[in-house]
Amino acid sequence: MKKRICILLSFVLLFIMTGCRNHAAESQKTSNSAPKSEQAAAESKILVVYFSATGTTRPLAENTAKILNADLHEIIAKDPYTEADLAYNTNGRADQEQNDPSARPAISGKVENMEKYDTIILGYPIWHGQAPRIISTFLESYDFSGKTIVPFCTSHSSGIGSSADNLHPLCSEQTKWKPGKRFEAGTSVKKIKKWLDHISSSYPKIQS
Repeated sequence: MKKRICILLSFVLLFIMTGCRNHAAESQKTSNSAPKSEQAAAESKILVVYFSATGTTRPLAENTAKILNADLHEIIAKDPYTEADLAYNTNGRADQEQNDPSARPAISGKVENMEKYDTIILGYPIWHGQAPRIISTFLESYDFSGKTIVPFCTSHSSGIGSSADNLHPLCSEQTKWKPGKRFEAGTSVKKIKKWLDHISSSYPKIQS
């Protein structure tokens, strides 16, 4: 009798253990498949990219990255610009590059894993009414298909004008562009945050 009871208990324990294993396997399968979209959303990131030959654009880009908790990348010219290079209307290096739409100044370094970013905040100064040609170099160095680019510029007086629109053809037609914004040197964090809040109201991926 005791032997039969032991055998019966063995079958019962085996059934319970098998059921537990199957439940665990199903749970694991569900955890590996269902949350993929949530995982992808969690991995979506914003990258703040900027070029700042004189240091004017840098603090705005840094503050933007802090507000958004975003990654930050500086575009650095392989051949750094000198004060003489940047002197306006002297036929210096910057003047010559801006007068040549095909100019593509070389960049030192690159963005690692650009594919993981879905939003690019792009900052640059205004040179002769346009973005520096090194911005063209940057945009032509990566595939921005499916990504959103939000431009902003710094200048003493000139607005962003057509500088951002003229960058659009450098990217694929699948690149989404948001309207750009012009800031003056020393713009406060409060004003930057106000701009980002305005963008995030219509573009929820940007959360300030």
